[in-house]
Amino acid sequence: MKNTAHFRKLIEDKEILKMPCTHDALSARIAEDAGFKSICVGGYGVSASLLGSPDVGLMTVTEMVEHVARICDCVSIPVFADADTGHGNTTNVARTVKSFEKAGAAGLFIEDQVFPKRCGHMEGKDVITKKEMLAKIKAALDARNDPDFVIMGRTDALAVHGIDDAVERGVMMQEAGADMIFVEAPRTIEDMRRINNNINGPTFAVYLEGGKIPMLSAKQFEDLGFNVVGYGCSSVYAASFALRETFREIIETGETRDAIKKMITFNDFNELLGLSKIRKKERYWED
Repeated sequence: MKNTAHFRKLIEDKEILKMPCTHDALSARIAEDAGFKSICVGGYGVSASLLGSPDVGLMTVTEMVEHVARICDCVSIPVFADADTGHGNTTNVARTVKSFEKAGAAGLFIEDQVFPKRCGHMEGKDVITKKEMLAKIKAALDARNDPDFVIMGRTDALAVHGIDDAVERGVMMQEAGADMIFVEAPRTIEDMRRINNNINGPTFAVYLEGGKIPMLSAKQFEDLGFNVVGYGCSSVYAASFALRETFREIIETGETRDAIKKMITFNDFNELLGLSKIRKKERYWED
């Protein structure tokens, strides 16, 4: 089964899809090794990993597409990509969709923030008009070559105009043909129920440590009606914490006797990266 069709099936399954947002090829490989059925590549982690900068709209479409392509090359599971605002108007959105599809992604999402966008849990956001966002959704749907390529519409209107406007935008995008809807940063269980009671199609929630949305279990998100829960920053936060602790130990002691207890060491790391498989192929080709 092609990855686009596989991803669509995972979304439609009765059990909620747990999907980590990986920030680079290594974290993507680790996620697949851990047993995840699909992964997301979010702009927040990629901006931090690739640029060392916060998620404030600095990533270009070329940088993100190339990053996603490298991740798709190293994993076999579906990859869901963050396309921010579509990187421009409807013409840009169409090019963005074609670029991510060629890179090997199984789908993408675009949002209704005014450019330059910022992380959905940051203050000071603004959104484009409903008419502009509807045009972007239509452009995205028309641009895909594979009908199974998943297009998700995201709205950040809740923080700007309130839950009524956010739900209205979600319904509008779903009725226009978007395959999944993401209403960003609901702050209450009541808002989450309202989202799923009104949107007649798959919905996405994000789990964010320290964010505005309540930190629920995957089963709780499922019971509220969500089809997918994305762990938006767990990957980059965990990696950053481990590196900070390790580097502090090296500065203070000049060694890693304590930190090594939480490390993958030489042989295990090589195996994680598939070194033994590469060596086996080399021997086969040389014989």
